[in-house]
Amino acid sequence: MRNNSRFAQVLSFDIDRVAAAAGSDPDVLRMENLDTDVPPPPAAVEATVQALTTGQGNSWLPFSGLPVLREAIAADLRLRTGLDFDPVRQIVVTSGGTSAVMPVLLATTEPGERVVLTDPTYAGLFQRVRLAGAQPSLVPLRVRDGLWRLDRDALLRVSDAAALLLMSPSMPSGVVLDQEDWAAVAQVCERTGAYLIYDAAMERIVFDGHPRINPCRVDGLAERTIVIGSMSKEYRMIGWRIGWVAGPPDIMARVIVAVTYNTTVSSGFAQLGAAAALGGPSGVQEAVAEYQLRHHTVIRELDGLPVVRAAGGWSCLVDAEALGLGAPELSARLLARGRIAATPMTAWGEAVAGRYVRLVYSNEPVKRLTELRDRFTAALA
Repeated sequence: MRNNSRFAQVLSFDIDRVAAAAGSDPDVLRMENLDTDVPPPPAAVEATVQALTTGQGNSWLPFSGLPVLREAIAADLRLRTGLDFDPVRQIVVTSGGTSAVMPVLLATTEPGERVVLTDPTYAGLFQRVRLAGAQPSLVPLRVRDGLWRLDRDALLRVSDAAALLLMSPSMPSGVVLDQEDWAAVAQVCERTGAYLIYDAAMERIVFDGHPRINPCRVDGLAERTIVIGSMSKEYRMIGWRIGWVAGPPDIMARVIVAVTYNTTVSSGFAQLGAAAALGGPSGVQEAVAEYQLRHHTVIRELDGLPVVRAAGGWSCLVDAEALGLGAPELSARLLARGRIAATPMTAWGEAVAGRYVRLVYSNEPVKRLTELRDRFTAALA
């Protein structure tokens, strides 16, 4: 078999491996995968069922997404960003938010160019940079006062980049970038000429009054920001696999071509469901309150252990090395002894990520999460 340099450093998520090891045992706390038991908007379900029943959306066209959905996305983005995106020239629908990442990277980078991400970051972003032929350049997150914070000094030392690929809140850490963080991002983008690729999948899932800042509202970023959105997290519509890209018209001309040749078209049935969700009661506020309660339960149960609080999102991290273990070993112990399925962050960064295990709380109710202390005690015995 011939070697292929694109895959030389690409690592497995490990999520599927942990899930397979956990099997279907109902006693296992499922904290390895980003599923959720919080239901999607009823309007989305109703519109999707109606589309399936009537045959609406059963077409290859239009390649860039149904007009009703692109118009709904434009209206949502107007509220978030303050910008008017042309639904035809500046928005394209994708098969989930993560599927948007590769076309955007192909449109914004040349082989070997640097893309700046945080360490840790979502493996689906980090490893796609490598697959695209670009070079990941990681800026560390640091734990300060029990929360993750961006190392702004390290970010400001970046001298060369084609793009910065960032989330806020970010998986898997739950870090939320503040105004000064985004101002530093703007400085780096201005100095290097880089695009900001902003994964907004969890933008509204923020806890405890932490700032929720869309970078398009930050001076110097609106004209160079490419927004990747998704129905999966905020709207709990994982199985619909609907996302989108929005950005400046010149780069979107490339992105639309790359998306079209990558997937041709997203599910029309699911697009109609997504449009209904964007236009009706979303349940986002209620869902965020539930996730915050679950997060606080995890933190309370693990008080005294090296777990880092999240400012938002669906997961938080526990420091395996601070417990005297490697992350894969802690993951194995948690499953074998504590009946907790949790993913080691081996593929989710480098020096920082590699020492942590992720705990996802989006698919386990508070009552089950109150068992965490006893299960960790058993795992660490």
